[in-house]
Amino acid sequence: MNQEASLFSRASTEIVDLHRFFVDWFVAARADAVDFGRFEAVMGEGLTMIAPSGAVLGRDAVVDHVRQSRATCDDGFAIAIEDIRPGWQTDDAIVVLYVEAQLRGGKLSRRQSSAVFTTSSSAPNGVEWRHLHETWLQVPER
Repeated sequence: MNQEASLFSRASTEIVDLHRFFVDWFVAARADAVDFGRFEAVMGEGLTMIAPSGAVLGRDAVVDHVRQSRATCDDGFAIAIEDIRPGWQTDDAIVVLYVEAQLRGGKLSRRQSSAVFTTSSSAPNGVEWRHLHETWLQVPER
């Protein structure tokens, strides 16, 4: 496996793993068994996030929001990650595009996301989040 495929693979695994963390952290029945330190370990210093609303958040605001959202969802909350694909890349940084689909309170929402990752030997999957941009997508009619 070449360096580029390895970095994309690690970033893709990180995206899926982090969203599994979110489900476990947000679902009240599972939250007690979750280590919040895992989340903090992958949020890189200087992280910025552009929320679907357009709000620009720094690392501290993102970490605080997630910490305060613990156990706020019922067992029906779910997240699916779809259409993961690589974007721009160097030896130690990559942009990854993906769609996040959430089911919350019986309502489906979708967002197109682009995330910048850099390598980190101390992060669980060898990459940390540096920038995230999310944009609402229309949910197809059923």
